[in-house]
Amino acid sequence: MIDLFGADRAGRPARTDDRSARPASVRRRLRAYRSARREQRGDRPPPRVAVPSFFTLMNLLCGFLALTQVANTSFVMACWLIVLAGFFDLLDGMMARLTGADSSFGVQLDSLSDMVSFGVAPSFLLYGYVLDAFNPLGVIVAALPALCGAVRLARYNMTADESDKEGFEGLPIPGQAIAVVALVLAAENSTWDGRFALDSLRVVLPVVVVLSGLMVSSIRFDAIPMPSLKALRRHPRKMSAYGLAGLLIVGLQERGLLIVLAVYLLHGMGRSIYKLARVLLAPVPDGPLGS
Repeated sequence: MIDLFGADRAGRPARTDDRSARPASVRRRLRAYRSARREQRGDRPPPRVAVPSFFTLMNLLCGFLALTQVANTSFVMACWLIVLAGFFDLLDGMMARLTGADSSFGVQLDSLSDMVSFGVAPSFLLYGYVLDAFNPLGVIVAALPALCGAVRLARYNMTADESDKEGFEGLPIPGQAIAVVALVLAAENSTWDGRFALDSLRVVLPVVVVLSGLMVSSIRFDAIPMPSLKALRRHPRKMSAYGLAGLLIVGLQERGLLIVLAVYLLHGMGRSIYKLARVLLAPVPDGPLGS
């Protein structure tokens, strides 16, 4: 037994627990260490970022699997994996807004995933499907979606906080990727006139150049609004058009997807040309500059 003076009956001093003898100093050191580590790491993303980040990583996984399918010449499967990557890309944006988990970490992770799924994968798909027969020009043309997509994503990241939610400057990289996928699926499942066959360089070259150029252009393209009663009240015509586009895609599949994408691209380019023409044809105001 231990007496009140801290010694047992054999006269030996009582043993004390080392953990209870040093808590104050240890806590101070741990607090200082953690504070230093936090300063080195900077602001860490909040735990709720894990929810949209999961879907972002699924987007990246689909892009990687698409690359493996192209390597195995399973081009149709690669196309559908890119489409699935686009679905996960929509989901991560939805979840980020629902959970209030918008962060710079999520923006960077999303861009890295998009670069693989919608930049590298479509480029590799084009090369494996048709452009490998036209080397060395085929390599350069196939690389354009990846190169211009990287520029598009870097520019978007620089202006992500400033951009509005109604549209984008330049064609979004998922739109370019889905256009490539629609072309390949249509070529696989449709009967094409020989003059417009996808295995012809005179068809592939202008399509790839136009899609890549639109990504780095200053042409404004509309953003697809989230389906909601608020969006329906604010944009009834736009929401009706998107609903009709969905019906076309479901009914005509790859042909409907091509029609919808063509209308979307022509609408953005036509609106930009119209605005430019109005500026150029506007009368010069009277004054020192006009005299």
